[in-house]
Amino acid sequence: MAERTIAWPKFGQAQILGKDTPRVYDGAKKALGLAKYAADMNTPGTLFARLLTSPHAHAIIKSLNVEPAKQVPGVKAVHVFRGVDTEVRWEGELIVAVAAERPEQAEDGLRAIAIEYEVLPHWVDDFDLAGAEAAKITDKGEPLKLTKSQGNQKKGDVEAALQEAKYVHKGTYGSAVITHMCLEPHGSHCEWKGDQLISHLSTQNVSGTAGQFAGPLGIEEAAVSINCEFIGGGFGSKFAADEWGIACAQMAKETGRPVRLMLDRGTELKVAGNRPSSLAEVTVACDADGKITAWDSNHWGTNGTGGGTVSLTVTPYVYDPPNRRRTATGIVTHTGPQRAWRAPNHPQACAYTQTAIDDLAAVAGIDSLSFVRKNLDITGRPAVYAAQLDIAAKLMDWQAKWHPRGKGQNGSVKTGLGLALHTWGGAAHAATCLVKVHPDGTVETFLGSQDIGTGIRTSIGVVAAETFGIPMTSVRVHIGSNKYPKAGPSGGSTTIGGVSGPVRRASQEALWQVLDKVAAKHSVDFATLAVKDSKVWSGDKEVCTWKQACSLLGPMGIEVRGEGPKDDGLTSAQVGGVQMAEVEVDTETGIVRMKKMVAIQDIGLVVNRLTAKSQVLGSLIMGIAYALSEERIMDPKTGRFINADLENYKLPRIGDVGELVVEFYEPESEYSRGVIGIGEPPVISPGAAISNAVANAIGVRVPILPLTPKRVLDAMKGA
Repeated sequence: MAERTIAWPKFGQAQILGKDTPRVYDGAKKALGLAKYAADMNTPGTLFARLLTSPHAHAIIKSLNVEPAKQVPGVKAVHVFRGVDTEVRWEGELIVAVAAERPEQAEDGLRAIAIEYEVLPHWVDDFDLAGAEAAKITDKGEPLKLTKSQGNQKKGDVEAALQEAKYVHKGTYGSAVITHMCLEPHGSHCEWKGDQLISHLSTQNVSGTAGQFAGPLGIEEAAVSINCEFIGGGFGSKFAADEWGIACAQMAKETGRPVRLMLDRGTELKVAGNRPSSLAEVTVACDADGKITAWDSNHWGTNGTGGGTVSLTVTPYVYDPPNRRRTATGIVTHTGPQRAWRAPNHPQACAYTQTAIDDLAAVAGIDSLSFVRKNLDITGRPAVYAAQLDIAAKLMDWQAKWHPRGKGQNGSVKTGLGLALHTWGGAAHAATCLVKVHPDGTVETFLGSQDIGTGIRTSIGVVAAETFGIPMTSVRVHIGSNKYPKAGPSGGSTTIGGVSGPVRRASQEALWQVLDKVAAKHSVDFATLAVKDSKVWSGDKEVCTWKQACSLLGPMGIEVRGEGPKDDGLTSAQVGGVQMAEVEVDTETGIVRMKKMVAIQDIGLVVNRLTAKSQVLGSLIMGIAYALSEERIMDPKTGRFINADLENYKLPRIGDVGELVVEFYEPESEYSRGVIGIGEPPVISPGAAISNAVANAIGVRVPILPLTPKRVLDAMKGA
C-alpha cells in the first residue's frame, strides 16, 4: 500500500472482485422460502384488501354506493379512488378498495358495491394512425388529439442524399406494447405505530418513497419507515408509492389495523405500467460501398392516455448517418399508462433501426456482418464493436453458417442468422453509505438501497471483503430500509456503480485508519502494509492478524461514511454490446424456434462475475419473450385487455430459449474505466437480432414484433 489513493486493485490482482461469488446473503433464504416479501407480511390483526376496477375502457361513473360493502361481515374499511361523475380512461383503472378480516370477505364487499357507468366510445388500436386521426372520440368533451413530436430532428440534406444514393430501401417496422408483469405484483403492507407509518413496500426506491407517502398523508417524511428486504421483480415499474400504496396506508390509519394490499395478476398487467408500442416508416440509403448515407423515418405509437411515443433522440439507434430526418406522432388510446421498462425506448429503437439497416444490406447484396462492419465509423464506439463482432462471429461460427436470405435448407424448416448492436449509459447514481469496523474484526455496511433480484447484497459484500482483505463471512450487509444512509433508486443500470463506489471509498478510508494503528503499534512503515487472507503483512512478513489489528481500535470500533459518484475512476459510464441469433423457422406452421443466442457485452470492471452473467442471461430470455410471443392484446370492440393473465400472456419456457452464450469484453482498457451498470443493455438487441435471423431464414421481413406464427405466415404470403 504505497499510496493512499482511492482505486480498484490493479488489473488481474483482485482476490475476490470479479470472481464467481454465489449469493451468500440471500440465496439460501430464497431457496428455502425464508425470504420475506411484502406479501408475506402478516403482523397480528392484518386486514386484507381487494380492488374494484373499471370493466370499461372509457366511461363516466354515474352512480356509486359503497354502503352495502360496509355492511358485509368482516369488512373494516372502504376507500374510494374515483367517485361519481369521474371519467375512467382504461379498463382496470382503480375505483374502490375494500379491506376485511379475510380476503374472501373483501371480495364479498366488492360484489356488494352498487355502481353504474355511462359507457363512452373508446380507441385502443395503437397501430392504426389514420383510424385514430379519424375516430373523433371525445375525452371530457374534447376530441382526442394525436400528439406531434418534431423538435430538432433533422441533420444534413436528406433529400439530396436519397437522390444520390446507390441503394435505397423503404419499409415499415414496429413492436407491440408489452406490459409489466412482475412475479411479485405491486403492493405493500402498511401499519401505524402511533404517528409513525411502517410500510413493507415492494419497491425499487427504498430511499425515495417515504416522501411520496408523507405528502398525501399529511405527515413528515421522517415519520415514514420504508422496508424492502426482498422484491420479486420491478424492471422499472416500482419507483412510486402509487395510489394503491397510499390507500393501503390510509385504510390502516382509519382502522388502526395493519393492511396488506397487493395487486392481483390481472390488475397488475393492466395498471402497473407497460413498454409503449412503436412503429416506423423508414427510408434508409447507402452508397455503392455499403456506407449508410441517409435515414428518414416517421414514427407512431402509444403510451396510453398520454398519447406520447418513443423518444426520437435514440433514432436511428447506435448509428448516426450524415443525413437524417425523423418525426413522430403519439396516438391517444384508452389503455393503461406506460412506465419505464428495462432500457426504456432502446429495444424499440433498436428493433426498427437495425432491421431496416439489415434490409438495406440485403438490397445492396452485402452480407449482414460485413455491412455492419462497413458502418462502425458512424457508431459511438467503433473499436469496441469491431472487437466484439470478432468474438461473437467466432462463438456463433457465423462464417460457416451464413447464407443469403432465403437460401438455407430446401425443406420446410429454414435456419437463419441475425445480429444487432446496442449501447447504454449505466452511470452510477448518487448514494451514501456507512461502514463500521468492529473490534472483533467484523465489518458492517449500511445503505438505503435495495436488491431487486440482481444480487446487489453480495456485490456490496464483495467490494468490502476485497478492500479489507477478509472473507465475506466477516462482512454483514444491510440494505432495504430508508433509515439507512440514502441511496438512489435501482433504475437505469445505476445501482452497481452507485453502491460499489461509496462502499469502496469508505472501506479504504476505514482500512487506512486500522493500518495506521498497526503501523504505530508495531513500528512499521504504513506504506508497506497490506491485508490479505485476514492477516496484516509488511511485504512478505506477517505483522498480526486482522482481528488483532481491529482490537487496536478500542471498544467502539470506527465508522466511516462514503459518498458518490466522484471523479476518481471507481465508476464511469457507457457500455455497448453485440448479439447474434440463430433460429429455425417452420414455414408450414410459422413457428420460430431459438437455436442459439450469443451475447458479447463490455462491462467495465466486473464486481461479481456470476451475478453479472445472470443479468445478461435474464436479459436474453426477456428479449426472446418480446421478440417471439409477448404482447398486450386489446379487443377493439370492447376495449378490454383480453390476455391479462399468466396463461394467455405468452412468455417463454425453458425449452423455448435455446442455447445462450454470454461472454464479457473486458481487456485492461475496459477494466480501468471502473464499474458500469449492465442490467439493461443486453435486453436491447434480441428483438432486432432475432427478427434479422428470421428474415435471413425465410427471405422476407416479418415487420412487427413479436414474430408470432400468424405474422410469419402473413409475411410469407404477402411476399
